[in-house]
Amino acid sequence: MPKRTDIKKIMVIGSGPIVIGQAAEFDYAGTQACTSLREEGYEVVLINSNPATIMTDSVIADRVYIEPLTLEFASRIIYKERPDAILGSLGGQTGLNLVVELAESGILDEYHVEVLGTALDAIEKAEDRDKFSAMLDRIGVDQPEWSALTSMEDINAFIDKVGFPVLVLSLIHISEPTRLRRI
Repeated sequence: MPKRTDIKKIMVIGSGPIVIGQAAEFDYAGTQACTSLREEGYEVVLINSNPATIMTDSVIADRVYIEPLTLEFASRIIYKERPDAILGSLGGQTGLNLVVELAESGILDEYHVEVLGTALDAIEKAEDRDKFSAMLDRIGVDQPEWSALTSMEDINAFIDKVGFPVLVLSLIHISEPTRLRRI
């Protein structure tokens, strides 16, 4: 693929705080991307809230912002820096979510910032469980039976229907005892 000459400045979103043993791959990938983009002659602006990562070393990007990875701070940086493009997929879930927020808020359109890497529609398909499941059904990929449930009664009914093992992805608060067990 030929080098894009219409892009001069790229904003890269890091992954934020990293728990020891987790997400180091985002730091490594982001560091390599920033280095490679600079070698290709692009100006690189990095936003990452984690000062303890190699990615935020001053030699990795032309400008480094150690700021919260929020719509407010990212918008301010876009306003100040005026990047031509944004690369959020190297920041894992945090970076992808922030790119979606920036797009939905209208900031990317307002400042004519192109999304590089993972396209917005691909992020949306991957993040929305219903859309992702429908896509898998359309292309004929088997998937485990799943359901979005909001009560303990619904969870127990689902377990009665499908049996164990069951994976619960997000359980905020259920006050009554549960039959779910670690597997």
